This record gives sequence, C-alpha cells and structure tokens, in this order.
Amino acid sequence: MHSQGFAARLFPAQWAALRYIHTAPEHLRTAIDLARFQGLASGAVARTVRTLIRKGFIEKKGTIGRGRAEQLELTERGRALLKKDPMKTIETAIGELDANQREGLSAGLRILVNAIGGEEMIGTVAGENEADDPRDDVS
Repeated sequence: MHSQGFAARLFPAQWAALRYIHTAPEHLRTAIDLARFQGLASGAVARTVRTLIRKGFIEKKGTIGRGRAEQLELTERGRALLKKDPMKTIETAIGELDANQREGLSAGLRILVNAIGGEEMIGTVAGENEADDPRDDVS
C-alpha cells in the first residue's frame, strides 16, 4: 500500500493530511488542528502543508477567528487525487466482510495494536472514545 500511495508522489503523512482536510469540520481545517489530530509537532505538519500547497492539492482560504490560524481547503486537484486514495482498497475489502468477519478482524487488530504497545490507541481503533477526538476540540 505504501508503494501505491507513493505512486502519486505523496508520503503517508501527506495522504493523512489530505484525508483530514477532507473529513474535518470546516473550523478545524487548520495546520495546528491537523497537528493535534496526528499528535505531531506543528513544524513537521507545517512542512507537510506547504508541500501540499506547492503541489496544488490544498489551498489557504483565509484566517479563522481572531488568531493567525489559516483555514485549509482541498483544491479540485486534491479532491480528484483522493478519489484514487490507496485506503479505498482496504475500505472496499472491509465493506465486503460480513458482521462476524468484521468482528473477528476488529478483535485481531486489537491484539496486534496491544502487542506493539498501542494500548492507548485501542479505544480509537474501534471508533470508541470519540469524545477524545482532537477534531472535536474547538479551543
């Protein structure tokens, strides 16, 4: 899947940024909210955002509120690219599973995440703890 994503000359972090900007509420489509969502330093995310702007996949739409945070928006080129998102292959495959198979997959993924030390991620992997989603933080 990594090679499929890089076929568009994007790194995984850039794909993740495009997905976030596509799905986040309008008022949370900023570089700082993206950084919070990903749990990354704002400098690294700022570089990702600059690269995506330079490549023509996103654009700045002005400031939000009283601060300097600039709202980010997908361009037509960015929306077209997301239609070829490599994650769609996984979504399609999961969509073809019946309820029992999805439950088994979920249980297996929980075991794997736990084994690699991602206990704190367990709730969000299955869509639990949505109240902890940084995209919901309007501060």
